[in-house]
Amino acid sequence: MTAVVAVGAQWGDEGKGKIVDWLAQKAELVVRFQGGNNAGHTLIVDGRKTVLHLVPSGILQPGTINLIGPGVVVDPKVLMDEIDEITQQGALRDPSRLRLSGRAHVITEWHRCLDQAREEAREVPIGTTGRGIGPTYEDKVARRGIRVADLLDGPSLCQALERLAKEKNFELRERHGWPEIPVARVFDELFELGRRLEPYVERSAQFLDQALREGRHVLFEGAQGTFLDIDHGTYPFVTSSNVVAGAVCAGAGVGPTRIDQVLGITKAYATRVGAGPFPTEDEGPGGRRLGARGDEFGATTGRKRRCGWLDLVSLREAAIVNGFTSLALNKLDVLSGFEEIPLALNWRIDGKLCSDFPMTLAEIERAEPVYEMLPGWREELSELRAFAALPDNARRYVERIEALVDVPVDLISVGPGRDQTICRRAPFQ
Repeated sequence: MTAVVAVGAQWGDEGKGKIVDWLAQKAELVVRFQGGNNAGHTLIVDGRKTVLHLVPSGILQPGTINLIGPGVVVDPKVLMDEIDEITQQGALRDPSRLRLSGRAHVITEWHRCLDQAREEAREVPIGTTGRGIGPTYEDKVARRGIRVADLLDGPSLCQALERLAKEKNFELRERHGWPEIPVARVFDELFELGRRLEPYVERSAQFLDQALREGRHVLFEGAQGTFLDIDHGTYPFVTSSNVVAGAVCAGAGVGPTRIDQVLGITKAYATRVGAGPFPTEDEGPGGRRLGARGDEFGATTGRKRRCGWLDLVSLREAAIVNGFTSLALNKLDVLSGFEEIPLALNWRIDGKLCSDFPMTLAEIERAEPVYEMLPGWREELSELRAFAALPDNARRYVERIEALVDVPVDLISVGPGRDQTICRRAPFQ
């Protein structure tokens, strides 16, 4: 048995979709354990680009089963549209390859509208995607949410929606001046979507337990990244769920004793979408060059990503809170052509050198990176498939990261395609 968790080590957009798709060649079950359609995983296979928001990234591997766990919040329309698209592409000929927890909470039209209305009303926007993720998690914790299984029972669904409507329509109307949303419209949409999703609904904990007992290779796929975690991220510029590896246990329904490895996924540089502190951001020519070479636009929002240099203060913190056993280093090829590559070893805050991630947002906002300048390389890397074939300075860059984070780099991505991956040690061996 091998159970591997793959989690983002930065602010999301680390290329988790590509790495999970590559790992899924050996995995028999891929499990999504948190988040919603506010995240997008981009997969490029045989030159064809597929962007997934809710369906796990193992769906393009024939024979791999994909499970959406109870910790995910699901917009049924988005999920059904995604299912229709991948079915038309021929990637989901067998519906049993996609399973959906009946305990996953449901995003409604009220949640989407409130998310957008609240963001418009904020003096300092958080940068939410407006997909309704936060309000849905809010209702989950307040014990008034609607779950996937509820969509299959018409009378119960109607009663739940009527209760929800009183509060949601009041806030939309009185606080934001938005029109009320009719209960009947929401019911008709959700009940029909529930009928279409019913063949995919599963008792997820039992399903996952059976797979582990049978010794199957299981891959747990996270969304967003460590520093968007509600507890460990740059609060309040974070998402509404726990993103770190420990969230697998609650979000998928599996005990911690069943996890064998934790793979942290990071870019060879750093990016961030939306507001929030970003100490190593480069707003000059270097950052613009990273953005252009790396095609840095959000897969879900299309927003331009802020770009900067790899930050080892953050990466060491991510290794601590996730318990990384190895790293996957994405987009090393993007750094080709730089004469020198800055690597942030520490931060300086109010004149004091800091190697540990601080507790307050204000400290992070005042942080100034302390860089070590490493020599760059000119060679293109996209055709290389062995670590020994990398230019000397590219190898030294990887080895320096390993030494300073004290975690081995097992996978290196040198291009967006599935095959453009250097494997030093495979998680599923």
